[in-house]
Amino acid sequence: MPGPSAGAPAPAAAIASPSGAQSEEQSATVHAGFWTLALGSVGVVYGDIGTSVIYALREALHAANHAHGQIVREDVISIISLIIWTLTIIVTLKYVVILLRADNNGEGGTLSLMALASRTMGKSAPVVFVLGVAGAALFYGDAVITPAISVLSAVEGLKLVTPSLDSYIIPITIAIIAALFLVQRYGTARVASLFGPITAVWFVVMTIGGFMHIADDPGIFAALNPYHAVRYIWVNGYTGLIVIGAVFLSVTGAEALYADLGHFGRKPIQAAWLGFVFPALAANYLGQGALVLANPKAIENPFFLLFPEWAVLPVVILATMATVIASQAVITGAYSMTRQAIQLKLLPRMDIEHTSEHHAGQIYMPQVNTLLMVAVLMLVILFGSSSKLATAYGISVTGEMVITACLAFIVVWRFWHWPMWVAAALIAPFLVIDLVFLGANLIKITEGGWVPLLFAFSIMVIMRSWVRGTKILFDKNRRNDVPLNELVKNLEKSSVVRVPGTAVFLTSDPETAPSSLLHSLKHYRVLHQKNVLLTVISANVPRVDDADRVRIEPINDSFTRVFMTFGYMETPNVPKALGLCRKQGWKYDIMSTSFFLSRRSIKPANDRLFSRLQDKLFIKLAINASDATEYFHIPTGRVVEIGTQMTI
Repeated sequence: MPGPSAGAPAPAAAIASPSGAQSEEQSATVHAGFWTLALGSVGVVYGDIGTSVIYALREALHAANHAHGQIVREDVISIISLIIWTLTIIVTLKYVVILLRADNNGEGGTLSLMALASRTMGKSAPVVFVLGVAGAALFYGDAVITPAISVLSAVEGLKLVTPSLDSYIIPITIAIIAALFLVQRYGTARVASLFGPITAVWFVVMTIGGFMHIADDPGIFAALNPYHAVRYIWVNGYTGLIVIGAVFLSVTGAEALYADLGHFGRKPIQAAWLGFVFPALAANYLGQGALVLANPKAIENPFFLLFPEWAVLPVVILATMATVIASQAVITGAYSMTRQAIQLKLLPRMDIEHTSEHHAGQIYMPQVNTLLMVAVLMLVILFGSSSKLATAYGISVTGEMVITACLAFIVVWRFWHWPMWVAAALIAPFLVIDLVFLGANLIKITEGGWVPLLFAFSIMVIMRSWVRGTKILFDKNRRNDVPLNELVKNLEKSSVVRVPGTAVFLTSDPETAPSSLLHSLKHYRVLHQKNVLLTVISANVPRVDDADRVRIEPINDSFTRVFMTFGYMETPNVPKALGLCRKQGWKYDIMSTSFFLSRRSIKPANDRLFSRLQDKLFIKLAINASDATEYFHIPTGRVVEIGTQMTI
């Protein structure tokens, strides 16, 4: 498959400093406007965290009530304290203040952290690689379960309007989720322009609902004292762990916040959280707590009971719209994560559609969208209620947060060049808290927590199979390859017929003759006047400047090596990049150029069961990978494909 050679070192490229404003962020701000991006981030980035108010406190109170048989005043205050300080420490400090600055040229997410960390670790890089792959796989587990629980929890509010609608909850949820995934093709910018204002109204309504009931019991302000949160965990032991697992529902979506950095930029995301989202969440949770203190029966559904009876239906409708929007954060995050994985050679090529002329991070991936939709709908049908889904929720997110903390330590220590003890002092408290949440959620494995773990494990197997199969093919090619310099010398002495024009041979190894060139000589017995050996390299940075895009190495009058570098957040466009060669003296003309690609037919050869299964999976992935012609944007009328058969 044409592309960079396995293990090929990425060329040097500028990497953003941890404290500087990023070029991508600046570009987005110039074109779309700072406050437009901030409003869009409210809808896309914070939708998940914003809709957790519907079920997070309810599930935590139910967990405490189940353990004690009743809810006492101190329990309510302590649980509200746990939620508020979890939001403060994990979302505000860890993600908004620190991790949003640990970006890779404006891009965030686990794989961006992995790319930064791997460059500084030398022989320890494989450990970083495994952590990055595991973190990415766990993110997909979160991307599947978030839309299911978010939409279900809102639609279930219809039961408060009239119990007769109970039997329609699942069909309505399925219809809403299907519609959500179908509108993704219109792009993040258009979706955000619609979703942002709706979610802003949602946060205003939740703030009003909270303030309406804080006066019911002003003693709820005691929850702002972290003493109550710490004491509850210390005193309640195993019950405390169960409650913590439910409390964690209030911060699910924080990892998607980091993954969506490339869609909106750091400063708009920070401004939206600190100035609008966090105050709204705090007010609502305090209001729910005061309501339960004044009326313990409100534990059944404290969020919707914040509102008078006449307002319940409008709030349910708004909540449904908001939870649909909440799913947008993990969906767009899954697109970004998949493109990074493709460019890092963890997954096969897939179709990528750019949906914005001004913001390169806004993309749509049809195959990913379809797979996510099918998986989400299966979860809705399998579990049937948000309470049952809540038991499965959290494990993949907490696991990913632990991995993110480990990678962040490496980045702060080795990439930012902070002393080890300072990096440890900064990250260790977050890691400890993440581990506590992970332990609390692991209790729920048998109750449904195995679902996102199984999904994440499947993604890891796919990535492992693709990396393994690609390496096997590369090693086999190396054993059969002819050194390029040796072939060039032999051709200089031969009388092979020369034809006018330029032939471009895509190859992953610039030191050996590509199989398409060898087969062309064998079958056609002709050679073009100009021959280019083109190697496309994936850099460990999101984007590469045009000045560093192309490097030309002449071999002789007939042969030239061309190295073309793309960042892992870019979609390779070979003809456009070849046009840059004109600045280096090569007169490139697409109408006199033919592109030669190798098309391999792969068969499994391993007798061991597990290896044979991996081989079959790799072959299936290779068959379904996007066509190289489309992926590299090569005009189909200029392509010649030469087939070969191989076994792995």
